[in-house]
Amino acid sequence: MKAMLLSAGLGTRLRPFTDCHPKALAPIGDRTLLEINIRKLVHAGIRDIVVNVHHFAGQIIEAVRQHNGFGANVLISDETAVVLETGGGVQKAAPLFDNEEDILVCNVDILSNIDINALYACHRQYQAAATLAVQHRSTSRNLLFDRDGNLKGWQNNVTGEVRPADLGSTGHLVPFAFSGIQILNRKLYQDIPLQGKFSLIDVYLYCMNSHIIKGFDHTGDVLLDVGKPEALEKARAILDEIS
Repeated sequence: MKAMLLSAGLGTRLRPFTDCHPKALAPIGDRTLLEINIRKLVHAGIRDIVVNVHHFAGQIIEAVRQHNGFGANVLISDETAVVLETGGGVQKAAPLFDNEEDILVCNVDILSNIDINALYACHRQYQAAATLAVQHRSTSRNLLFDRDGNLKGWQNNVTGEVRPADLGSTGHLVPFAFSGIQILNRKLYQDIPLQGKFSLIDVYLYCMNSHIIKGFDHTGDVLLDVGKPEALEKARAILDEIS
């Protein structure tokens, strides 16, 4: 299995650091988000990793070069001209996966001790087009699954918006918070039916009635969204748990 670290975002919540640097290079102790995530993937047996870049792209490219890919074979997907969001980013990078059957896609600003091999085993068990890591935790937006773990919708807990709009009652569905970690099969990532800028969530909601989109519950695992300066301090405190 190959992997992709989504690293092209502007990281506005991490200002002032991201006024001069990409969020992927935010420091956690003596390492960066990029290094921590790449080394975790290598430890799980994944050595071919695509990193997409946009904001201060040259700094990420240079960091990869200086550290010999942090032990991985790193390929760069260049979004310097325009950032494509998570779905568009995977679509653009698809040729770099060289027809790999399954790819692991993670947000670079998410740190977790999730068992990647268990996630992959679940994905293979159901022969899913995509398997999404999810947890029971407080969030402003939920993915909605049926009792068999199949994706059926999305809801905004603040505004009440649901997708699809004709979803109807959600009482029979199980809400989960998405962890920003997923595995995609090539039948999905090579044939994404959208164009331009779009999120992976858009892809899953569009395809959930024609493809198997599963949830993998890893409630209880450490999961930290390092999107704000105060989260960097928390990440340093739990680094041993997530490395």
